[in-house]
Amino acid sequence: MLKDIVAVKPLADYQLWLCFEDGIEGVVDVSQLIQFSGIFAPLQDLATFAQVQVHPELGTIIWRNGADLDPDVLYAIVTKSPIPTYSGAVLQ
Repeated sequence: MLKDIVAVKPLADYQLWLCFEDGIEGVVDVSQLIQFSGIFAPLQDLATFAQVQVHPELGTIIWRNGADLDPDVLYAIVTKSPIPTYSGAVLQ
């Protein structure tokens, strides 16, 4: 699937408005996707959470501390479609 995110806007209560390269847009509640621990712990602070930005080369959203989210998962949530699986992939 791999649809790049081209725009993001932080909203209230850990929600993000996302726009994908194919024009699909929608809101994702990040607090329902992650636990605020590990690399995501700083995002519990709403001011830090609001510093989200699009990484133009990776096509996903990132935060300054290096946290990011899979654009395929976000696209599946916005479009209410199954999250893709990549069985049979060989990593070398």
